[in-house]
Amino acid sequence: MTNFTTVTEFLLTGFAEKWEIRLLLSLLFLLMYLATLTGNILIISATTVDQNLHTPMYFFLRNLSILDVCYVSVTVPNACVNYVTNNWAISVAGCATQIFLVIYFAFVEILFLMFMARDRYVAICQPLHYPVIMNHQFCVRMTLFSLLSGLLYSGAHTGNVFRLSFCQSNVVQQFFCDVPSLLSLSCSDTFSNFLLLFVSIIVVGGVSFIFLTISYFHIFSTILKFPTRERGKAFSTCVPHILVVSVFLSSIAYVYLKPSATSETIQDMILSVFYTIVPPFLNPIIYSLRNKQVKEAVRKLIVFLPESKKFPFQVHPCVAE
Repeated sequence: MTNFTTVTEFLLTGFAEKWEIRLLLSLLFLLMYLATLTGNILIISATTVDQNLHTPMYFFLRNLSILDVCYVSVTVPNACVNYVTNNWAISVAGCATQIFLVIYFAFVEILFLMFMARDRYVAICQPLHYPVIMNHQFCVRMTLFSLLSGLLYSGAHTGNVFRLSFCQSNVVQQFFCDVPSLLSLSCSDTFSNFLLLFVSIIVVGGVSFIFLTISYFHIFSTILKFPTRERGKAFSTCVPHILVVSVFLSSIAYVYLKPSATSETIQDMILSVFYTIVPPFLNPIIYSLRNKQVKEAVRKLIVFLPESKKFPFQVHPCVAE
């Protein structure tokens, strides 16, 4: 029998070995993290306090902001500490927890983005039916469905990974624990793991991509009928939505579906930033802070002004400045 040592902890990998570069990366990650927290907490507070923002579209925006705060907190604070201390060790339990949470929040984020696309489609293409279709019960049910199905999805992947045996090398080629990096370290047969990854990414990513493509096709078809001024506002807001979602889905698909034999450590780590850090950082700017009503609610929240100014009508983020 071949001698081997069972892994009791994993060692994560940073982008660089030099102290100066590690400190710079730590500061960059920290600034992005603080900006993400600030933007999302402002959105959460504004959409909670301002009664004018208690509508389905802001209900999903508030939930997305809460999700993004949790999502970015899974990886970035730990990475910042690791860069400063140069201590990249993480226990098996800690690694399993990180994998579970990253997959969970990424999956729920995809579902939230789909429901928000649905919200924009109904608001723009079927405005008269908006109150009926996007009612409060529908929003709550879809949110609960996302949270509960995310537990099953993430639990299946995490359990399937940690039923494997890990021996010899314990160096994870990533700044946080993720499934592809761990599978390359296993001394067990990982065919079923790669099959589950492939099927789930194709199904979840494919369905969400098709759903978003069809929704935005109908949205843009309707927008083209708008007057020129309103058309420009709608395009300037909706196009960034598509870009962020596209980067989010494509980076996940590339990292998780790429054969392990062609692994490129730095490239994989950079791409992982595009689905773990960039979306929570950009979402408050793209989805909320460019909207007049949200900006006004945030302004009142910051300067502690009384809520005396009321808005005569609700404007959907896709057609607001």
